[in-house]
Amino acid sequence: MTIELRKLTKRYGTLTAVDAIDLDVDDGEVLCLLGPSGCGKTTTLRMIAGLEFASEGDVLLGGKRVNGLAPRVRNVAMSFQFYALYPSITVAENLAYPLHADKLSKTEIAERVARVSKTLQLDGILNRTPSQLAEGEKQRVAVGRSIIRDPNCFLFDEPLSRLDVQLREEMRGEIKSVLQDLSRPTVIVTHDQLEALTMADRIAVMRDGRIEQVDTPHNIFQHPTNLFVAGFIGTPQMNLVPATLTSAQEDGVAEFSVEGGQNLKIQVDRRICELSAGARVTLGIRPRNLEISHEAVEDGLSTKIDMVEPMGAETLAHLYDGKHDLRVVTDWRVPLTEGEQVHTRFLPGTTLVFTEDEQVLRS
Repeated sequence: MTIELRKLTKRYGTLTAVDAIDLDVDDGEVLCLLGPSGCGKTTTLRMIAGLEFASEGDVLLGGKRVNGLAPRVRNVAMSFQFYALYPSITVAENLAYPLHADKLSKTEIAERVARVSKTLQLDGILNRTPSQLAEGEKQRVAVGRSIIRDPNCFLFDEPLSRLDVQLREEMRGEIKSVLQDLSRPTVIVTHDQLEALTMADRIAVMRDGRIEQVDTPHNIFQHPTNLFVAGFIGTPQMNLVPATLTSAQEDGVAEFSVEGGQNLKIQVDRRICELSAGARVTLGIRPRNLEISHEAVEDGLSTKIDMVEPMGAETLAHLYDGKHDLRVVTDWRVPLTEGEQVHTRFLPGTTLVFTEDEQVLRS
């Protein structure tokens, strides 16, 4: 079974919520739709489920066009951020409820409930009602009710958004483990990049109804294709520094005039030679690819420590160069004093260059 979207578009009057997207989800693959609120993630999910009909384009499940089919006929399982459990019946009855419409025997229903409850560790709470459950237990019941029907695919809309930090961490692992055993295409909508990076086989980053990049979590993080993806993915956020190219060598060593007056000489992609001197660019570097030095260096900027945030084994330092804020993650043992003047060194080969059209410069 596969999910295929072809030029899928959804309009509400003059508003284009989803704009001609193409996407494939393979059998057994978990794909996360990731992006800011209002970018079209949930609308895309609802069109796959049949809760919204496409203005243009096609939804194909298992190679079959299903645009005009009702949700039930599509045989998809969808779990919402609001659990929507029936409050007056037990966990076991909530799990079994979707199976009655399929006219399964009592024996088959009991077997499926037992199998799902064991997988999701619900055995001890089958006789409780939803009001007697903790939030994590409610989430597991909602997931269980989705997977018990053996659907063609699974769709999750912000499945962990109502949980606290610890429960989110636990549920990410549990849901990922369950999905690996189900061998069905799965689409998860989230605005939480940590959820996407940890749960997905691939991530589709969306903005304004369009897909900006589809790739593995590693490649999305390490090799963003444009400025939006680079700035959206990563915690702390990637540092983005406007600059002007002064000169470039064939080995990728380039000199930049950074907006604000400082000069910077660093190793970047060799394609920098394709740009002319005077080209406007944006330099992107992750906070963990910067070093703090107390001595002046040509591959760095003179900065002042504005704020220090201890994070346990690491420290997040907020630096200011007179024009830009820079974030640097260092070992907790590195001594840092707020207000101190330091130099921020760019590690060789770790800086991305984005051209004026916001696309990354890449070999």
